[in-house]
Amino acid sequence: MNKYLDSIFGKVFGTSTQKVSHKENYTLTEEQVLSAERWFSSEEGSELLKRVLKNYHFKKSQINEHPQVHIFSSKYANGFAVTFEEPFTEESFELLFHSFAARCLKMGYKKVSLDRKIEERGQQVIEIEKFYFKPPLQMLEEGELISQLYGNVSVEKYSSDNRPSYLRLLVTVYSDRLYQDALPFDEFMDHLFDVAND
Repeated sequence: MNKYLDSIFGKVFGTSTQKVSHKENYTLTEEQVLSAERWFSSEEGSELLKRVLKNYHFKKSQINEHPQVHIFSSKYANGFAVTFEEPFTEESFELLFHSFAARCLKMGYKKVSLDRKIEERGQQVIEIEKFYFKPPLQMLEEGELISQLYGNVSVEKYSSDNRPSYLRLLVTVYSDRLYQDALPFDEFMDHLFDVAND
């Protein structure tokens, strides 16, 4: 039997003190992708996206609204996290996660991976689902710098004991001299939330 199942059975039947830890790659069905695209353009999706963007801008002014948005800002990484709370449902939160990934593809990014990690932390089981995107490969002329678009993008959904907790989107830039400067993060945010583009 594999280690993951051994650790689960050991926890259930009390024969193991080893912490549960499992990671796997997976794919979305075509219907999941289509549902996210429809939701992004729907009235419900549009309203929730507007609220998240509004709360992002409020947070930049030190104002907290619900659902709460947290901002990450540094020289090499920018992003935000959205807390799972009203008015989100588990379904709409999942669709937001998939929609952010779909928007990255529309900006020209290539999906590198989609994986799920499950691990035990104290008395909780934490699940992290993560999309990872990179700029597309390019044919360059000699001496030409590589476009990194806005940087590499990760979109993560955290759940605790099978209940969503928060979404995190992080854009990290290359500081290598082989790359052009990253495009502005504010522009990335405009594209990420641009419902009118669809």
